[in-house]
Amino acid sequence: MTENTSPTTTPQTTTPQTVTTQAVGAARVALVTGGNRGLGCSEALHLARGGADVVLTYRANEAEALDVVRSIEKEGRRAAALRLDVTAPETFEAFAATLRATLADTFDADGLDVLVNNAGNAGWTPLGETDVAEVRRLLDTHVTGPVMLTQALAPLLRDGGRIVNTSTGLARFTGADGYSVYAAAKGAVEVWTRYLAKTLAPRGITVNTVAPGATGTDFGGGSMRDDEDVRGHLSSVIAMGRVGEPDDIGATVAAIASPAFAWVTGQRIEASGGMNL
Repeated sequence: MTENTSPTTTPQTTTPQTVTTQAVGAARVALVTGGNRGLGCSEALHLARGGADVVLTYRANEAEALDVVRSIEKEGRRAAALRLDVTAPETFEAFAATLRATLADTFDADGLDVLVNNAGNAGWTPLGETDVAEVRRLLDTHVTGPVMLTQALAPLLRDGGRIVNTSTGLARFTGADGYSVYAAAKGAVEVWTRYLAKTLAPRGITVNTVAPGATGTDFGGGSMRDDEDVRGHLSSVIAMGRVGEPDDIGATVAAIASPAFAWVTGQRIEASGGMNL
């Protein structure tokens, strides 16, 4: 049996009908999941430097999140931190209600302009040693969480907004086999991004994926940040000659989320300095 791809077939969508539009002169508001540390922290700060107010989420470390809030406020923007576990979709409806109230109370806004699905972490799944619980955790974190959270927040996303999902360079090139399921989950995110871009295009909302390469964070135990031998080896396969830093990714996400990026959607944008070209 082959899939019917006739151009006369009109697919039905379930795009939420409640939408918002930005008031003339109102500040843009961005939500960054996992914005309390690492890439998410840098993304939140770069969005603020670009003129956006920012809501960031954290799973456990409230003090760390509040430090980021204070840093954003020093940039002259408003900010708030909300707790969110992206592996618990049963809480997303309540989170959306809390977010709606926070937007009104803190930002005098009725919607979001930018959603950055950043929250995540690595997992180790080498063939022969893969644990099913770890597979499920990775899929819950990197696939189910962003899909269901985006669905819950779509009614709050203003027409003409931006969604930036997070993949990895490992979805293009292969690294250690222990990253296989993590990379496969990110590959699923890239496919979902293209479908979501088509679904939301009538509302002028762009949906793209940023795919970081080797970046100096605590990913994988922090070796790309702290181990000079590892950094030296990785630098040798990166065209730009160095491992990336969080600000490289933060700046990329802010650019993708900017009003100027209105004609790019459904794309995978790798920010790796030309790794393994």
